[in-house]
Amino acid sequence: MEAVVISHLGRREYCECHQAMQSAVVRLRGADHAELWIVEHPPVFTQGQAGRPEHILTPGDIPVVQSDRGGQVTYHGPGQTVIYTLIPLKAFGLNVRALVTLLEEAVIAVLGERGVVAESRADAPGVYVRGAKIASLGLRIRHGVSYHGVALNVAMDLAPFGRINPCGYAGMAVTQVSDEMGVAQDPDALGDALARQIAKALTAQWVPSQAQ
Repeated sequence: MEAVVISHLGRREYCECHQAMQSAVVRLRGADHAELWIVEHPPVFTQGQAGRPEHILTPGDIPVVQSDRGGQVTYHGPGQTVIYTLIPLKAFGLNVRALVTLLEEAVIAVLGERGVVAESRADAPGVYVRGAKIASLGLRIRHGVSYHGVALNVAMDLAPFGRINPCGYAGMAVTQVSDEMGVAQDPDALGDALARQIAKALTAQWVPSQAQ
């Protein structure tokens, strides 16, 4: 069996993916492979477990959905690529901190290949370009399996981020790959590149089942 299976799901409603992830966690409990789902969502604000209502300023016509991931409120919408990371941590020799670092480094590597210099921050998970957030992370671990994942802003309408305090930070600047590169980018292509980079890093950590 492949160590990492990558699936392109296209555009799906957030709640549909959330329910599917919860089922996948049960299926992947004790498994020796991971699944990465590449998806875009229609406009939606998702509120993490630590989320505070005051960080949702003026949602307007965009729905707000409660999520069981970590973190505060964020925005998903067309033009943003989301990688859901369904990973049995033990099989890949990972803990939560190591997984967060792996995901941040994968985003930084993919952006670096395209001439965009990005970095992580010790005080706020995610990836930043010149102080503006370009990718957000949110995870949950159940039965030893991670789910939720990383969202990379590629070529989207960034205005809805102004209706919230992104990730709980008032006035946080956000950016996207197309703006940083000065030319439009394809979200699905970037999603595929990011998923492959994550898979490469995971495979380097993989502990084959016969060696466990």
